[in-house]
Amino acid sequence: MLPAADTVTAEVTDLLQHLIRNACVNDGTPESGQEIRSADLLAGYLEGPGCDLERYEAAPGRTSLVGRIEGTDPEAPTLLLMGHTDVVPVTPSGWSRDPFGGELVDGEVWGRGAVDMLNLTASMATAFKYLARDGFRPKGTLVYLAVADEEANATYGADHLLGHELDAVRADYVITESGGIPIPSPTGLKLPVIVGEKGLHGVHLTVTGTPGHGSQPFKTDNALVTAAEVVRRIAEHQPATQIHDIWRAFLEGMEYPDELVAPLLDPDQLVGALDVLPVGMARQFHACTHTTMAPTVMHGGTKINVIPDEVTLQVDIRTLPGQTSEDIHAILGDALGDLADRVRIEIDSNDPSSSSSVDTPLWDSLARLTPRWYGESKLVPFLTVGATDGRFFRRRGVPAYGFGLFSERLTIEDFGTMFHGNDERVDQDSLRLSTELWDAVARDLLA
Repeated sequence: MLPAADTVTAEVTDLLQHLIRNACVNDGTPESGQEIRSADLLAGYLEGPGCDLERYEAAPGRTSLVGRIEGTDPEAPTLLLMGHTDVVPVTPSGWSRDPFGGELVDGEVWGRGAVDMLNLTASMATAFKYLARDGFRPKGTLVYLAVADEEANATYGADHLLGHELDAVRADYVITESGGIPIPSPTGLKLPVIVGEKGLHGVHLTVTGTPGHGSQPFKTDNALVTAAEVVRRIAEHQPATQIHDIWRAFLEGMEYPDELVAPLLDPDQLVGALDVLPVGMARQFHACTHTTMAPTVMHGGTKINVIPDEVTLQVDIRTLPGQTSEDIHAILGDALGDLADRVRIEIDSNDPSSSSSVDTPLWDSLARLTPRWYGESKLVPFLTVGATDGRFFRRRGVPAYGFGLFSERLTIEDFGTMFHGNDERVDQDSLRLSTELWDAVARDLLA
């Protein structure tokens, strides 16, 4: 059994602080991340009787750690608790505190990764450690995965492990980030479970023009000027609203009043209905129901006195369930209009949307257990608009959910603002709640 709540809180807090201070920043380059620091930290924390630990290094320093508590029945299910150890880059000047200080202030741990997702990585490790020390020997197998490279393309993390070390991470059910933020509703708290995620269709656009002298711009074919118009058209384009099954199930599960739900289920009214919602919620709801296109990177020009003849753009396109490359290129064509012939489109990445059914023993287990902490609460399915490592398991037919258990101090509005944002922090009650949940799920699902 877990020790007293105060002990659990102190221990998971300390572990999270150390993970933040390791500063495993992943900027997408092969040499970044260096998750070996946190793999070593977690291995030292977990080493002891009751579990087996293995390290897997896909590239120098890009290390993932796998812990196992082997079940007694080979036919029983395996549950994988998966947390990543890398974090996204940070601009320190935008923070109120040192983003890698791991400071504890007024019951909150501050630092890059506090919500994405070192809080869950730490709480999963804490629960796993105490289950192992307790001599937990269930019928099913419990696996803990502290995985590298989630914040880029998982080339050195989950994708590598499933492609080259499948036996190490083989599972029947997976829990990873990032649901569980309590949402008030007229009929009690609702706890969103991430059952699916949007796809990523990154594109590289090249806009060409004709070079010339910067002192004579009149009637020149300036690729940068054309690219600016391309960016404007993409940013202002509004793809059609799509009411898909996960969105409908979420709204029905929230049990909001009909006057709020009806416009959010109407493709013709949804965008207008978002105006009355808090901005964080409005962004989430819009992204859940639309293909989104965000121009994020531009390169062009060679010298201040040379008219640019080529500009490249990168556009982050997030796709909805069922959408194909052909669908996305049609949307891009609509956005570009008469400039479509001036733009060469290349695909940087094509990672389709994925989802899992709610008709699983894992969903049933979570639904049984969460009222222990939140009385009349209910689970609701949700689609995350970002990407998680859960997609690699879903594509192999393995149900993967994003979940945790958070205090009411952490609102969905704050959570959305801090995710990849400034002043990221998580409260200690949330750390304790998630730790208690993992212990309970393992005992309920695997026993």
